[in-house]
Amino acid sequence: MKMKKVSIILIAVFGVLMFPLSCKKDFLKQTNTFSSTADATFQKSQDVVNLVNSIYDTYQNADLLKKSIWYYANFLTHDWFNNGADIVWNYYAIPADFGALPAFWNNAYIGVARANAAFGIIEQARAKGIVTPELADRLTGEAYFLRGMTYYYLAGTFGGVPLELNAVTTGLTPRASQDDVFKQVVSDMKKAETLLQSKTALPASELGRATKGAAYGYEGAAQMWLKDYTAALAAFNNPELTNNYHLLPNFVDVGEFDHQNNDESLFEIQFEVSGSQSWDGGWQAGGEVAWIDDFSWPQEISGFGYDYGNPGLWYSYQPGDKRKAVTIIGPGDEIQSPGIIAKWGGIKGYAVVQSGFAAGSATYTGDDGKIINTCGTLTHPWYGTDGTPRSGYYCAKKWRDPNLTGANGNSTIFGSQNQILLRYAEILLDRAECKIHTGDIPGAMADIKLVRDRAFGGTAPAVMQDGARIDGSPAAPITDPMQMVLSEYRHELTAEFSLMYDLRRAGPGVAAQFIHNNYNLTASPNNNINQVVFPYGPTSDGKTHGVWLNDMPAGRDILPIPQSAIGLNPNLKQNPGY
Repeated sequence: MKMKKVSIILIAVFGVLMFPLSCKKDFLKQTNTFSSTADATFQKSQDVVNLVNSIYDTYQNADLLKKSIWYYANFLTHDWFNNGADIVWNYYAIPADFGALPAFWNNAYIGVARANAAFGIIEQARAKGIVTPELADRLTGEAYFLRGMTYYYLAGTFGGVPLELNAVTTGLTPRASQDDVFKQVVSDMKKAETLLQSKTALPASELGRATKGAAYGYEGAAQMWLKDYTAALAAFNNPELTNNYHLLPNFVDVGEFDHQNNDESLFEIQFEVSGSQSWDGGWQAGGEVAWIDDFSWPQEISGFGYDYGNPGLWYSYQPGDKRKAVTIIGPGDEIQSPGIIAKWGGIKGYAVVQSGFAAGSATYTGDDGKIINTCGTLTHPWYGTDGTPRSGYYCAKKWRDPNLTGANGNSTIFGSQNQILLRYAEILLDRAECKIHTGDIPGAMADIKLVRDRAFGGTAPAVMQDGARIDGSPAAPITDPMQMVLSEYRHELTAEFSLMYDLRRAGPGVAAQFIHNNYNLTASPNNNINQVVFPYGPTSDGKTHGVWLNDMPAGRDILPIPQSAIGLNPNLKQNPGY
């Protein structure tokens, strides 16, 4: 047990060496402090700042953000599918020894350990005059925020998890209940709210750090998990949120490369182009770059195509909804990202497209005989060329970094696109859900309208309904207020880091029923472990193209505790059904 205690302390205190940083904003730069005692290491103010920066660094990890949080938030909803070694996501068959699980668990608890170690070190530095009281407060608030946020995603994904709240631990802590974990999230966020700086007071050089508004946002979300909707509303209505954040006028700008850290974003993970573009010399060796974005592009462009869209999502957008074109792109669609258009003129500007067209490839030739400038064509959808068919629909939300080329052209794979974890549109929809639960239906409709009016570029239609159903039949109007919120969660937040969390949070069985209503054609449960023929549109050619239509089995809205974690801690009990 001694080794475990020492290991956790070293991970927390000296993580600066194991994960040296250089982030989009200079505030996260660090120095090597390995092989040193705590007293010897933390002699200067910047040393203490570096320790807190190392907590942020746990999130600057593509395996944690993409393969763990993003995959959970999106693959389980069936809006998106996996191509590659992880197709078990597509039919809810994640095993306890699945590689993404320890990547999530281990990185999360490294961050927790660093936060726990930081509290005492910051207080010592305050007492010695190494840091000012003001800086000590801010750094302590950041540590509370980051620990609370980490427990938010752990509990949202796995249910109850061990609550490690001290710098020294045996590593044998049993699982707390899910409610107790979210109570801890609330506690951490409430402490952070009193210590962090307001967005308006944060210097430009510190852009990207946690703020009071972000803490109120996560506190409110955690209160919703606890079903305390009145407390959640109090957090969401705090002036730190309502005065300092607002919807951007144009939805496309939310995810644009030149609009990072915008006024709608409450908290996003900062990335910077530092380190090489090689797999062993870049993102895994301290370079703060990520492969999160171009792994979602079509295989015909990037060489990857590891995740792709369900065409049913494309058809589900109500006519006139501007979010559709910049969320999911399909056969015959031109890319709408202003940054991509300015850099490349659209899809036609990528080197692989130009060389393929010059060679006479049908893949890169439009139905008009000219160089293709769409994501495949109605006649020849882009299913990939590697023998593992995809749907022909791809993630436009993650096709925004104009510097990336994928594994083609100059092979720029790793980029510096920040990843937004929480933004104000979600706060408005969360607030609408809380108002529904507390009986304020008119207030809920007003919040939903704010989001929908922006989505339609002015005034949304009075009647809310999805577009065509998955079988091509017209969708019925949505009249139930709660179903309105769920539909807006989906159309506003899909392909980000929130949707499945919001669906599961809404109550037992809500996610499963929502997915069934959106994607299944029969009234009885569908349990297909194989691809099916999509029944509508240009990809309905009698062949399978990477689309699964199956129900979520009971208990599969949460993931199994990693088997490796149970092996190290016999006090952990596995989730039912795994």
